[in-house]
Amino acid sequence: MNFLALPKIELHCHLDGSLRSETIIDIAQEESIQLPSYDKDELQKELVAPLQCESLDEYLKRFSLPNLVMQSEKNLRRITFELFEDAAKENVKYLEVRFAPLLHTVKGLDVEDVIQSVIDGMREAESRYEIKGNIILSCMRTMSTESAFEVVEKGKQFLGKGVVAIDLCASEEEGFCERFVEPITLAKEYGYRVTIHAGETGFGRNVLEAVERLGAERVGHGVFIKDCAEAYEIVKERQVVLEMCPTSNVQTKAVQHYSEHPIYDFHQDGIKVTINTDNRTVSDTTMEKEINVVNGEFNLSEEDYRQIYVNSVEASFADRETKDWCLAQYK
Repeated sequence: MNFLALPKIELHCHLDGSLRSETIIDIAQEESIQLPSYDKDELQKELVAPLQCESLDEYLKRFSLPNLVMQSEKNLRRITFELFEDAAKENVKYLEVRFAPLLHTVKGLDVEDVIQSVIDGMREAESRYEIKGNIILSCMRTMSTESAFEVVEKGKQFLGKGVVAIDLCASEEEGFCERFVEPITLAKEYGYRVTIHAGETGFGRNVLEAVERLGAERVGHGVFIKDCAEAYEIVKERQVVLEMCPTSNVQTKAVQHYSEHPIYDFHQDGIKVTINTDNRTVSDTTMEKEINVVNGEFNLSEEDYRQIYVNSVEASFADRETKDWCLAQYK
């Protein structure tokens, strides 16, 4: 199959992990921001995590540099627009982008200004390309519970205006859900949908708790349900959708090799899986590459791909009109 020609849906993509290296250099030169190098090829080495990362924490180190240039409304609009532009050229029809607003307040931006700037960049891309999108607000597990409340409260006014969901991300420790029950419960009361990073490292039980304690409708990664029968069963029984990111999972050592990735076994067993980039720059990938990786290892049939596409559309946090439009794109 020619996967470039097929329509795609992406539900798990981090804004700060998906910047063009040329844009980082351009902004850094304009604003006198110090970079390790202003040569694109050299900078790329700093931005892309090796396939043989030692851990998730090593992978996450790649995010500090992009955030240097994501501290103004203008830059956030530009970077968001470019991500949607790149995705549109891959024939992505719908993209949910997530980011942690508090990371972009270093130079004095209000959280509300940060969120509005990202929405504005998305809207500009929607007006110019055949792509639709929504925004997911991430709370950092490395920050305080109070910071999660702040994101929930300040993002509330954007619900239905581009923002659709709340997320917990960053370094994963066992039992993290306990600390965030109250802010995520409040988010649900306000109308946020819920997706949680869990089971990306060796804690399958985190997925169980994300579903039971936090009400996760989708789980980012979820690889380690393979080692936790209770988590596996609740994901399968409740049809919790897994946002899987094969290249990222090899880099962070969730799996050692692509061939060991459980995505196809899950799919065959009736668990709803989706294919995503996670971070286009940090993982040096695209949606086409990720789908080709899965196809290369597991020989996807046309029906496999169609089912994953439909799963992705229905699992999206888009409204019904947008979902129907996305379904109509798959001829």
